[in-house]
Amino acid sequence: MTDEPRRLVIDLAATSKNWAITGGGLARMTEGAPPGWAIDVVDAPTSSDGDGPSTATADALRLIADAEVYFGFGLTDDLFRAARKLRWVHSAAAGVGNVLKTGIANSDVMLTNSAGIHGPPIGEFIVAGILYFMRGLDVAIAQQQRGEWNKSFFVADDSPVREVDGARILIVGVGGLGGEAARRLSALGATCIGIRRRPELGIPEGFAAVAGMDQLETELRRADTLVLAAPLTADTSELMTRARLEMLPGHAIVVNVARGAMLDEGALIDLLEANRLRGAVLDVFRQEPLATTSRLWQLRSALVVPHVSPVSPGRFWPRQLELFLDNWRRYVAGQPLRNLVDKKAGY
Repeated sequence: MTDEPRRLVIDLAATSKNWAITGGGLARMTEGAPPGWAIDVVDAPTSSDGDGPSTATADALRLIADAEVYFGFGLTDDLFRAARKLRWVHSAAAGVGNVLKTGIANSDVMLTNSAGIHGPPIGEFIVAGILYFMRGLDVAIAQQQRGEWNKSFFVADDSPVREVDGARILIVGVGGLGGEAARRLSALGATCIGIRRRPELGIPEGFAAVAGMDQLETELRRADTLVLAAPLTADTSELMTRARLEMLPGHAIVVNVARGAMLDEGALIDLLEANRLRGAVLDVFRQEPLATTSRLWQLRSALVVPHVSPVSPGRFWPRQLELFLDNWRRYVAGQPLRNLVDKKAGY
């Protein structure tokens, strides 16, 4: 009699085509499976939005009962309760806030995420958003829509048009997203200052310096641009209060590619309407989709993007599968896993 195979459940049939695993990806998973493993694929559609779906499909609930490893967009409460043999969960998302609420945080089940996978496209998005306001493209687009040829904004003595070279960019979060942004922005001549929970860990590539959270308010007063690129945790939720946003210079740009709950959206809108900030580049919001009644829609100084900064057709799955297959080999060999989440820290 042969031993029962160890089982991996793949639950990646995202309703959004850009994120759904392809047939080629599944074939690569099968080819890369270590000896003695079987793969169960959930065909039912699931959500890839945010930290993943809120409830599981019937197929996923049935298959996870015998799974040792689960690979999906996050993990739901009902899946965790149904998993009898689970030892490792890998999320195709970077955020794990919802996963940590399932009970996994108090278990010995290992959790890895996809931090860094989205770094290159989001890094480019951050650069594009900053250039959009620094080069006055918001004004240019508005004038084009009116059929207006007018140089006055660009050549005025107090024009906010400037180069990235010489700008001071404050980046909250120096990991996959913040790091990719810093490498690109520093290559253009910007001085990137990072805020990280443990500054003693050093200064990553692309940063001129890093500081702890206790230096945030000092750095806000000196920033030409603020980039929020940190995981949403108890420490970063509601981080950018009205008082802190008001510390930014009037020419400053705010970029949020983290989570909407990280800043006071109402306060940001008030400051933009009062011309107390140059602009805001927003890919994430407290409520998604953004309500049609939001004042952000009407603001020229707000670049509203429907949470698509990570989109990179043809590049996501090769990066994702390289990470998972390497970790799968490590898991079988008893070696440390990449992107292992610190369940106490929240990322």
